[in-house]
Amino acid sequence: MELLQLLIYGVVLGSVIALGAIGVSLTFGILGFANFSHGDLMSVGAYIALVFFTTLSWPLWIALPIAMIAAAGLAVVIDRSLYRWFRGRQTVILLISSFGVALILRALVQMIWGPDTITYQTGIQMPYRFAGLRIRPDQVTILLCCVALVVAVHLFLQRTKMGKAMRAMADNPNLARLSGIDTERVILWTWILGGGLAGAAGVFLGLDTRLHPEMGWTLLLPIFAAVILGGIGKPYGAIVGGLVIGIAQEASAYVISPAYKPAVAFAILVIMLIFRPTGLFAGRSVV
Repeated sequence: MELLQLLIYGVVLGSVIALGAIGVSLTFGILGFANFSHGDLMSVGAYIALVFFTTLSWPLWIALPIAMIAAAGLAVVIDRSLYRWFRGRQTVILLISSFGVALILRALVQMIWGPDTITYQTGIQMPYRFAGLRIRPDQVTILLCCVALVVAVHLFLQRTKMGKAMRAMADNPNLARLSGIDTERVILWTWILGGGLAGAAGVFLGLDTRLHPEMGWTLLLPIFAAVILGGIGKPYGAIVGGLVIGIAQEASAYVISPAYKPAVAFAILVIMLIFRPTGLFAGRSVV
């Protein structure tokens, strides 16, 4: 029974990781670099929702879209003011730049909201119980919203012209350019989609745990592990990878101390890089 309870927690955490992993996977597939600022973009989204959800007492269904739009807009601004000037140069330049952006975003969060841990809501939530298992109302909200967002991403990628262009660039950027796809427009929508999902992931992470300036940075390793597990540049693989990483981290608490949960993601990351660097869904190799 305890293992089943941990499985529920793992699915909740995996759903949050999957949302973050989709943005990282698309960014790498289309722009060809690992965006280290993605985790801190999640933190910004979480804190923006804090203003509307907690300070102004607006409902979550309003605060969440605002946080997503703000995170997406911030991602576009960062790309237009910084990343676009380094395209076509060595990938390591973009990687180091994203690391610098991560530090800046984290510092801004600390300056505006402070370094202390904050919660969206105070008090004790009475969990739903079934067959001896427990799940909090917030976790139900997280699962339902994550499923809705994943379905929306699926429909966008499969049914819209822009979504198909994004998938084409993720699969083969050079061929996509030769076929006449507007690459700058695709890049713009990549940042909008990735930033919006990052903002949502940050809000859900804050609901499930607590808010602190390093919350997104802490989740960055599991996110990259999920991306590599599912195949870099494969958004659907990132969803599967996120669920696997989340379940593995939570289930590991059954046999080892919960303090070592991040090490589980790191172990999976190393194993995949050694034995199958292209990922389970044969994404682009990182070597």
